Amino acid sequence: MSTPGRNCPLRYRHGPGAIAGAPERRAETLYVIGGLYGNPQALAAVEAMARAEPGPVTLCFNGDFNWFNVDDAGFCAINERVLRHDAILGNVEAELGADSAAAGCGCAYPDSVDQGVVERSNQIHARLKRTAARHPDLLARLGELPMVARYRVGEARVGVVHGDADSLAGWRFDVGALDDPREHAWRAQAFAGADVDVFASTHTCRPVMRSYDFGGIKVIANNGAAGMPNARHTRYGILTRIGVAPPPHASLYGHTVRGAHLDALAIRYDHAVWQQCFLDNWPEGSPAWLSYFERIAYGPEFRLEGTPDLTAA
Repeated sequence: MSTPGRNCPLRYRHGPGAIAGAPERRAETLYVIGGLYGNPQALAAVEAMARAEPGPVTLCFNGDFNWFNVDDAGFCAINERVLRHDAILGNVEAELGADSAAAGCGCAYPDSVDQGVVERSNQIHARLKRTAARHPDLLARLGELPMVARYRVGEARVGVVHGDADSLAGWRFDVGALDDPREHAWRAQAFAGADVDVFASTHTCRPVMRSYDFGGIKVIANNGAAGMPNARHTRYGILTRIGVAPPPHASLYGHTVRGAHLDALAIRYDHAVWQQCFLDNWPEGSPAWLSYFERIAYGPEFRLEGTPDLTAA
């Protein structure tokens, strides 16, 4: 479909070759933090987690670190703090400086997503875009961000994207697609073309980690959302940690690739403060409240890897 919020602009297409050709940075421990969604309490929790690590930590925010932070102070605070670290574009940031509203929020929602959700996302983004326009210095810095990043953690080669291996807003790293055997050949080609052992992504708001044997173990890790709960009756976000040593924090689930430890870590932010911060910008009945308050307060109807069915609790 070509309606705003559902179409995927051609400028979002990067392909595996862009990941293979990206400058490679070395990291002892890499935090991939996708979908912060303007949550300053989650950002503070991530920074505290990094300080608790025994060695240096590289933080990479792989897009959509803006969303609910439509107040000027919140917009500036999130972007000034995030841009001290590594970051790549999400569709939210990519559309902030766009001249046209043709892509809407840039989410490229599939047909399975209700049209009301799409329209509200476009409304949320339009308000955020008006805020961003009042801060041209930050908007210019966001416009300079790349769409992909590449790291080496120990012997593991890591490609960081927002959506999938092909596109900034791609959905082929969603949990449903990762369990689809018809996508197996595409996944093999994506790993070969990007020349990586690990893809770290976000975008779809549902966390998942899957391993595949393509002449060696390969892993796709989608952290879901760093700034919102990811399962029913939970109140924490999730980040993807990749390190030469195991994490000092409890792991929700994980894998090992070429000696590197891949773990999904809970981001245990101050829930009460964040909920009030959200409501200050998005009171009852507003577009973001209608789409997200249930998730922020109670978590989505989703089950985390290796856990009991939390929706039955």
